[in-house]
Amino acid sequence: MDSHGQYEPRVAWTVVGSGIGPLLLAATSEGLVNVVFHATGPVRGRALDRLAARLGAEPVEAPGTPLLTEAAEQLGAYFSGDRHTFDLPLDWSLISGFNREVLRELASGVRYGTVVGYGDLAGRVGQPGAAQAVGMAMGANPLPIVVPCHRVVESDGGIGGFGGGLETKRKLLALEGVLPEPLF
Repeated sequence: MDSHGQYEPRVAWTVVGSGIGPLLLAATSEGLVNVVFHATGPVRGRALDRLAARLGAEPVEAPGTPLLTEAAEQLGAYFSGDRHTFDLPLDWSLISGFNREVLRELASGVRYGTVVGYGDLAGRVGQPGAAQAVGMAMGANPLPIVVPCHRVVESDGGIGGFGGGLETKRKLLALEGVLPEPLF
């Protein structure tokens, strides 16, 4: 129960609109645990099934949960250009080991409007030869945007891959001023 005597589900979720389409946000009592791109129909269903399997609790749609409300507000401010950092508790339970280490470094060390190469990020965590492993960590990121995997690019200037699709990555980088706005 929360401080108002209301039942809070173990895993709460909602879908919010954004500048890149609908995002599924999920939270536990520990913090925001998952952000999922393109969260309509089957994508949303698969994401909720994965959360239930991984967290051992059926996610409950609860858009009024304080953390989800705050996350939605901060994401809205990010997409309108008014927020450059996120101030949300994060639940890292969906990721561990090297991947968690890399994502924590990314979250704390790569600021809005900047990018880092896969190899450079590997070096920051003491594994200079692990650029491919960093790429795998980016693909496993359960908290995209908030943990900004879109800011990781190829050392030769290529955009690299992205779980939300390359067009989504381009839009996020354009929003942050790293790339020009798409013409159409």
